[in-house]
Amino acid sequence: MENLEQLERRLWSAADQLRSNSKLTSTEYYMPVLGLIFLRHAYNRFLVVKAEVEATLPSRGGVTRPITKEDFTRKSALYLQPEAQYEYLLTLPSDQDVAGAIIRAMELIEADYAPLQGVLPKDYQIFESDVLKSLLKTFNDQALQSASGDMFGRIYEYFLMKFAMQGAQDNGEFFTPPSLVQTLVNVIEPDHGIVTDPACGSGGMFVQTSHFLEKVGKPAHEAVTFYGQEKTAATIRLAKMNLAVHGLEGSIAEGNSFYEDQHSLLGRADFVMANPPFNVDEVDAEKIKNDPRLPFGLPGVNKSKKVSNGNYLWVSYFYSYLNDKGRAGFVMSSQASSAGNAEKEVRRKLVETGHVDAMISIRSNFFYTRTVPCELWFLDKGKPAAMHDKVLMLDARNVFRKVTRKVYDFSPEQFQNLTAIVWLYRGQQERYLQLVNDYLNQVCEEAAKVPAQLQAYDSVLRNLEGAVKDFLKVAPKAEVAKTELEATYHEWELAFGNYSHDREALLQELASYRDTWCPSVLHSNDWQQQARKAFEPLAAKAKGLTKQLDLLYKVATRTLDTATAIAKSINRPLPVTAEGPVAQQRKALDAQRHEAAEQLKLMTYFHKQAAWLQTRFPEAKLRDVEGLVKLTSIAEIEANDWSLTPGRYVGMAPQEVDEDFDFEEALRDIHLELAGLNEEAAELAQTIQQNFEELV
Repeated sequence: MENLEQLERRLWSAADQLRSNSKLTSTEYYMPVLGLIFLRHAYNRFLVVKAEVEATLPSRGGVTRPITKEDFTRKSALYLQPEAQYEYLLTLPSDQDVAGAIIRAMELIEADYAPLQGVLPKDYQIFESDVLKSLLKTFNDQALQSASGDMFGRIYEYFLMKFAMQGAQDNGEFFTPPSLVQTLVNVIEPDHGIVTDPACGSGGMFVQTSHFLEKVGKPAHEAVTFYGQEKTAATIRLAKMNLAVHGLEGSIAEGNSFYEDQHSLLGRADFVMANPPFNVDEVDAEKIKNDPRLPFGLPGVNKSKKVSNGNYLWVSYFYSYLNDKGRAGFVMSSQASSAGNAEKEVRRKLVETGHVDAMISIRSNFFYTRTVPCELWFLDKGKPAAMHDKVLMLDARNVFRKVTRKVYDFSPEQFQNLTAIVWLYRGQQERYLQLVNDYLNQVCEEAAKVPAQLQAYDSVLRNLEGAVKDFLKVAPKAEVAKTELEATYHEWELAFGNYSHDREALLQELASYRDTWCPSVLHSNDWQQQARKAFEPLAAKAKGLTKQLDLLYKVATRTLDTATAIAKSINRPLPVTAEGPVAQQRKALDAQRHEAAEQLKLMTYFHKQAAWLQTRFPEAKLRDVEGLVKLTSIAEIEANDWSLTPGRYVGMAPQEVDEDFDFEEALRDIHLELAGLNEEAAELAQTIQQNFEELV
C-alpha cells in the first residue's frame, strides 16, 4: 500500500484539479472540501464503532436492543443518521440534488451534537453537481475506506497546509506551518494541565500537542485541557473541525484577545502556545490600560491613544496567563526582539524577571504565504533559580531544508538536533546521548539493508550482461559496429571488476562495523565518539561506491545502446534475459541503481546527524558554537540594548565546505524551481484568459 505522503499528494492533486477546472477560488473551495474529509472520517469511525456495539448489544426474548446515539458517544464517535452517512451520499440517484443532500447531512449531525452546531460547512450550492460527485468519489478512495482517525487527521492537516500555500483565508493566516509548531512543542513539552492558544487559528497547536503526547504515551484527553480563542468565526469552525477529525476536545471561544480573556486564564495556564498576527496597529489603549494581563505596562501609545504595535501586548498577555511553573512558546516578528522606545522598556522588564528561557531565530520562507523571517520566544516561570540570569540564544537560520522553490521547513532530524541543544541547556545529557545512540543504531539498521539492495542491482546487471554476451556470439563478425560493441562491453567488464572489488570490501567492513559498534544499550559520550569516527572511512567508501554505481550504469546503457543499434540494422532482436526483455530490464536497472544509491546515502545520512551534534558539542555539554548557539547573561543582554535577537550574540556561522554536494540533487532543485515557475505561468495565463472571456 502506498505511504501516507503519496496518498496525501494524490488526493490533493485530484481535488485541486477539480478546483482548477471550476471558477472557484481557494477561499471558496477550502471549507467545503475540508467538510467532506470530515464526513468521510466520521463515517469510517461510525462503521467501526457500529460493528463493536452490535457485537455486544444485549437481547431479551430473542430481540436485540436497537443501537442508540449514546452507544456511539461512549466510544467518542458520532452517531450518523442514514441520510448523514457517506455511503448514502455516494449512491444518490443521478437526478438527486447532491449539494442539498450534503447540506442535509451536515444539518443532521449538527442537530445531534451541540458542540458542532453552526460549525460544519453548508455552502455546497456553489458547486456544479458533477464536481461534487467527483469530490465525493475522490474521498472514497480505497485507501481511505478503512483508514484510521489519525490518518484522516494528517490528511486534514495536509489539506489545510496546501490551502494556506495557495493563499486561502486571509493569506493562510489560519495555519501555522508544522515546522514552527512542532519546534514550539518540542521545547516547552506540554504534557499536563491547561494548554491555551489565545490566537488559535485552525487549532494546529493543539493537534501537534496531541501528537507529542501520543509519542510520550499520554492520552491527550487525560493529560491536558485545551482552551483556544479566535476572533474569526470561520476560523473557529476550522479549529473545531480540526479537533473533531483528530478525536480531540477543547473549548474554542470567539473573542478579540487584545480586549478579552474569554476563559479567564490569568495565572492559570501550564502552557501557552501561539502564532499571533504580527505588527497589529491601532489597538485601543484606553480599553486596555488597566488590563491585569499587562504586568509590564503598555508599550508605545501614539497621539490617537492607540498602541502603535501590538507585538508586546501579545508577549505580555502570554506571560500573564502562565502559572508559577508555566511555560510559553510563541512565534513573533523578527523586528520585535530588538524594537526600541516603549517596547524596549517592556522587554527590559520581561528579561529582568529571569523567565525568558530561550530565543530561536528562523530564516525567511518558513511561512507559506509570507517570506518574512521570525523568532520563536520561550518563557519559563519554573526555570531553576540558578538559570534566571541566562537566556539560550539559538540561531537556526542556517538549519533548514528546501520543500519547494518558495517554502522551507525542518527535517525530522533537524527538529531533533535543535531540540537536543535545548536538552543540553537544561542539563538533560542523557536525552542528548540517547539521540546520538539512536542515530548510530540507525546507521547500523540502514547498513544491514545495503547488501540486499546491491545484490538486486547486481542481479539485473548480470541479466543484461548475459544478453549482451549472447548477442556478441551471433552478431556478424564483419560489422564495424561490433568492434565498438566489444570495446564498450570490455569497458563494462573493467568497470564491473572495479565495482565488485570495492563492493565486497565495503560489505565486509560494514559487517565488521555492525559487529563492533552497533549500540544495543545507551553508551557513554566517549564510546559514541569512537563509534562515529570508526564509520567515517566507511562513509567515504560508500560515497565512492555510489559514484561507481552511476558509472557502471552509464557504461552498461552505452553498451546496450550500441547492441540495440546493431540488432536493428541486422533485423535481429536482442536476446531476452532470464527476467524479461532487455528494454524492461534496462528500466529495472535504473530503478535498482536509484534504490541502492539511496540506501547508501541513507546510511551515511544518519552518520552525518551524529557528527553534526558531536562536532559541535564534543563533551556532550552545552557550549557556545559560533553562528549557532550562545548561553547569554542578562548583563550581556543589557549591554546590547536589551536585544533578544540571537544573531547579535552567536556571531557569524563559519563557511562550511559541502563535501557531499550532490550535482543531481542540485539539478533536481533547479528543475523544481523551473516547474514551479511554469506552474505559476500556467495559472496566470488561465486567470488572464478567464478575465478576458468575462470582458467580452
